[in-house]
Amino acid sequence: MFDFLKYDPTHPLLFTQFYFWAFFAIVYAGFTLIMQWGSIVESRKSRVKSHSSLSRLHARNIYLMAASWFFYYKTSGIFLLILAFITLSDWLIGQQIYKARYGSAAQANSSLPMREGRGGSLWLALSVCVDLSLLFYFKYAYFFTNIFNDVFGTQVEVFDIFAYIGNGFSRDGRFLVDRIILPVGISFYIFQVISYAVDIYRGKIAPVRNLLDFGFYVSFFPQLVAGPIVRASEFVPQLYKPFFLTRRQFGIAVFWICNGLLKKIILSDYLAVNFIDRVFQSPMLFSGFENFFALLTYSMQVYADFSGYTDIAIGVALLMGFYLPKNFDSPYKSRNPQEFWRRWHQSLSRWLKGYVYIPLGGNRTLFGRPASKLLSSNFNSFLTMLIGGLWHGASWNFVIWGGLNGVGMIVNKCWRALGEHWRYVLMTALAVAMVVARQLTRDAYALVNMVEVWVLILWVGTSIWYVGWLWGYRTDTNRFVGWIDQAWEILQTFVFISFTRLFFRSASNLDPATASREAWQTAKQMVHQIGCAWDNSIILPFIREYKYVVLLFVAGMIIHWLPDRFKRRYRLWFAAMPLPLIILAAAVAVLLAYQFISADMQPFIYFQF
Repeated sequence: MFDFLKYDPTHPLLFTQFYFWAFFAIVYAGFTLIMQWGSIVESRKSRVKSHSSLSRLHARNIYLMAASWFFYYKTSGIFLLILAFITLSDWLIGQQIYKARYGSAAQANSSLPMREGRGGSLWLALSVCVDLSLLFYFKYAYFFTNIFNDVFGTQVEVFDIFAYIGNGFSRDGRFLVDRIILPVGISFYIFQVISYAVDIYRGKIAPVRNLLDFGFYVSFFPQLVAGPIVRASEFVPQLYKPFFLTRRQFGIAVFWICNGLLKKIILSDYLAVNFIDRVFQSPMLFSGFENFFALLTYSMQVYADFSGYTDIAIGVALLMGFYLPKNFDSPYKSRNPQEFWRRWHQSLSRWLKGYVYIPLGGNRTLFGRPASKLLSSNFNSFLTMLIGGLWHGASWNFVIWGGLNGVGMIVNKCWRALGEHWRYVLMTALAVAMVVARQLTRDAYALVNMVEVWVLILWVGTSIWYVGWLWGYRTDTNRFVGWIDQAWEILQTFVFISFTRLFFRSASNLDPATASREAWQTAKQMVHQIGCAWDNSIILPFIREYKYVVLLFVAGMIIHWLPDRFKRRYRLWFAAMPLPLIILAAAVAVLLAYQFISADMQPFIYFQF
C-alpha cells in the first residue's frame, strides 16, 4: 500500500516522470497551506507580525527540507545518511569558524577585526578535509586504487568500509563490501557546503543559526542532485526573505519548466536513443563521418540535457519564491574556449574561479615579476581545468578532457597576444609541419590525420583573413567582415569543444571499476574511425537514413543561435499571456514532449556527477 514511500533504485524521482510532478504537486500544496496559514496568523496578530513572519519562514524551511530529504531518499536510498552527516558536520564546524574568526558576539555584517591566531584556518581545513574525504572515497576510490596498483604492481582491491559497518547492524548482510556505489549528486552538495565554510571564513555570511534551516540550504530538492551549484552567500539570505511571486514571475517559472522538458525529452533523449548511443557503443561499425557527426550531436545532447535540467530546477524553485543562479548563456555562441567556460555550467565555473583559481594565485605574477604574469595565469588556468575535469568523473578521460580545455584556453590567450604577421607565419609553419608529419607516419596514426585536416582548414581561414587584413578590411570597421570573423570563430570553437567531448562521453555511464579502460578504448576507436575511415560517399545516404536526427540537430542549433534579445522577448511574451493561455500552452508543450519519449526513461547526464 505504501510502496511509493520506499526506495526503488530502478525508478528514481526524475523531472521527466509523472510521479515527480505528482510529488511536486503535493509538496506545493503543503507549501501553499503553510504560507497562507502564516498570513492569516499575521493578520490576526498584527502586533507580533515580525515574530509570526519569522516562524512562518522557519516552518516553510523545515517543511521543504523534509520534502527534499524524501526526494533524495527516493533518488539515492540509504545515502541520505551521507547527506545528513555532511549537513550536521558543516553546520557545527561553520559555527566554530565564525566564533574563531570574529568572536561569538559578532553579527552577520560586523566590521569587527579578525581575531589573531589560526583557529579559523584550522576549522576551515577540518571542514574541507571532511567534505573532500567523503567525495574522494565514494567517487575516486577505484581511480586512485588503480593508479596505486599500476605504480607499485600490487593487487589492492576496493573495500567499502561503510557497507561493512552497515552489515554489522544488519542480520542478512545486505550491503556489498567489494563495491563502492557513488551517491547521486554528491559532487554538487559537497561543493555547496565547502562554499558555506569558505564564505563564513571570508566574512561574506554569518553562520546559519538553525540546523534545520541549514539542512534546507544543503538539500533543496530542485537543484540537489544536478545543480546548479548554489553558493552560500547567494542562497542563505533567501532563507529569511518573505515569499514573493508576481504574476509575471509565475509565467516565467512555467516557461522555464516547459522549456526544460522540451529540451530534455525532444532534443537530448531523442538524439541519444536514435543515434548517439549507437555510435558510442560500437564506433567501429560506423564511418568516420558518422563518428564525427555523433560528436557534434552529443554536444547538442549534453547541452539540452543539462540546461534542460537547470531550466526545470530554476522554474520549480521560482514557484516557491527562491532564485537559483543562471547556469547557461548560449555557450555555443562562444568565440573561444575562455568565453565558452564563462557561458557553460556557470555555477561550476564561478565556483572553480572563486575557490580554486583565485586561491592558487589567479592571474597574479610570480615573485612580483611582470614577465611571469602570463606564465602564472596560464598555469593556474590549466590546473583549474584539470581539477574541473576530475570533478566530473574518476577517469583519465575526464582528466584529458579538462586538460584539452585548459590547453585550448592557453593557446587562445597566446594567439590573441600575437601580431597579425606572426599569426600567419606560425599557422603556416604549423600547417607545413602537420603535412610532413602525416607523410612520415604514412597514414598509420589517425590522430595525426585528424589534426592535419583541422590545421589545414585553420590555415585556409587564417590566410583569407590575413589577405583581407592586408587589403584594409578590418573586423572593427567593416560589419560584414566582423560578422564573418565571428561566425568563423564560433564554428571553430564549437568543433574544438565537440572534439574534447569525445573523452567526456566515452567516460560517462560506466562502472567506476572499469571506467578508465573502457573509456580509453572507445575514444581510441572513434579517433581511428574519424582519422582513417572517412568516406564522403556515405554522407547523403546518412542524411536520408537519419533525416529526423539531422533536422532536430539543425533546428536545435538555429534556436540556440537566436539573438538573446529575441529569446528574452518571447519569454516575457509568454509570461504576459492570460493565465488560461499559459496553462493551455504548458499542456500542449507537455503533450508534444511526451510524443518523443522513449520506452526507457533517460536519466539526466549530470546525475552521475
